[in-house]
Amino acid sequence: MAKKKSNKQLWVMLALIVAIGAVILLLPACGSRSTSATEEETTLVEAGEEAPDFTVELFDGQHITLSSLRGKVVLLNFWATWCPPCREELKRVQKEIIDRFAGRDFVFLPISRGEKRATVAAFREKTGYTFPMGLDPGQTIYDRYASNFIPRNFLIDRDGKVVLASVGYDEEEFDTLLRAIEKQLAE
Repeated sequence: MAKKKSNKQLWVMLALIVAIGAVILLLPACGSRSTSATEEETTLVEAGEEAPDFTVELFDGQHITLSSLRGKVVLLNFWATWCPPCREELKRVQKEIIDRFAGRDFVFLPISRGEKRATVAAFREKTGYTFPMGLDPGQTIYDRYASNFIPRNFLIDRDGKVVLASVGYDEEEFDTLLRAIEKQLAE
């Protein structure tokens, strides 16, 4: 009897391991830098190129078109509620980006990739974030810029050209982004 129970537990554990492995392989990449596709291969818009235009619905129901922001420096940020590096990056946004560059010709435009309004609403409620957020439930905007990996940032100059494209989040990358924003605003 003990042997049968032991075998059953072994099969259950094996099934769980297989299921967890399948979930890991099937989840969209989030800040991961150790996959077969490289960041460069999945970045569809590089520095020096025109930023593809789009219209996005904001969380509050308003719509904004990227080209309407010409004359301003724009930080386009793709993120998702389930992505740990995205959440880490967003923790720094209010103080170090929104507050720091307030009153200047700058727009922070975060867009939730592939998520429904209800998911973003629950996340905003939990975190207390009140800054504008775009919704891209069908991932159509994201797909113009990249094919994999988040968070992603595209710094767009006053003329609508991408000046910096970054993937993932770490403190050094974020600090580089801050310096690049400051430089664009000084020009």
